[in-house]
Amino acid sequence: MSTENREDLDGERPELIGELADGLLGLRDRFRDVPVEQWREAAADPLATLVTLGDRLGVEWQESVEELLTFAHDRLTGDYAVDQFGYDPEFTERVYLPAIRFLARRWFRVEVRGVENIPADGPALLVSNHAGALPLDALILQGVVHDETGRHPRMLGADLVFKTPFMHDFARRTGSTVACPEDATRLLESGELVSVFPEGFKGLGKLYADRYRLQRFGRGGFVSTAIRAQTPIVPVSIVGSEEIFPLISTAPGIAKAFGFPYFPVTPLFPWLGVLGMVPLPSKWIIDFGEAITTDELPRGAADDPMTVFHVTDQVRITIQNRLYRLLEDRGNAFF
Repeated sequence: MSTENREDLDGERPELIGELADGLLGLRDRFRDVPVEQWREAAADPLATLVTLGDRLGVEWQESVEELLTFAHDRLTGDYAVDQFGYDPEFTERVYLPAIRFLARRWFRVEVRGVENIPADGPALLVSNHAGALPLDALILQGVVHDETGRHPRMLGADLVFKTPFMHDFARRTGSTVACPEDATRLLESGELVSVFPEGFKGLGKLYADRYRLQRFGRGGFVSTAIRAQTPIVPVSIVGSEEIFPLISTAPGIAKAFGFPYFPVTPLFPWLGVLGMVPLPSKWIIDFGEAITTDELPRGAADDPMTVFHVTDQVRITIQNRLYRLLEDRGNAFF
């Protein structure tokens, strides 16, 4: 870790410890109403205990099992279809979205604001901040927009996602594609909602000391794409994702050895192993700002660096200012 990062960490340590304690208390509160007798019965009948805990967390077990059985039958008979990008609506509805819905509603208690700023139909580009070590914010955003509007955003993901065998298939099936202008343009021209996270790994892998400070928005490729497609840009501000895995180091040596952009080190991971990978139950707010129109610009402006820079800066400043306001509104990160 660099000297500068160590200084930032030293200055943040008291606050980080306090917020981490709040997060652990939040985890405790998820289970404190479970009777002691049920914990004692766990060894004798772990499945029954799991079902009981799930009921207390709001998981609809019977509905989930029925849907999974129907889904499995359709898979075995080949009665399903995917689009040209690999999107599998049936897999998304029956397997993916129920899991995301549980996280959004029960674990992170997401509050949604400004959903009326998302167009009811036609193409739009949802541009959001990105944080949290793992891209849970992208998944939660996708699920929230689906439930609030009935429209499923098609997410643009990093190359690394599509070079990883399991993740490649999962991302395709749930509506994601490679973050390249060609795919983004095709989706927008088809009238889809498209979500993009311009900070990329710089946002995901930033230290807790830098939380809610937006990183560079690349070279503005998303703006060029929006101008060419004459598509509105909806700024999205997400508060809550920074606290789920508070990064204290990115362990560049380890990351390089494994070919990762960073290796997350938090107060709990890797020290607690798998338990350290459980996200802390922070309180989330997802805010959709007023759309920034691009149809008044000529399509040729997509190749003008100054125009692209101006719109990119406008989007970035809008999101940054909104993040500061949302942090004031939220108060404690976990309660």
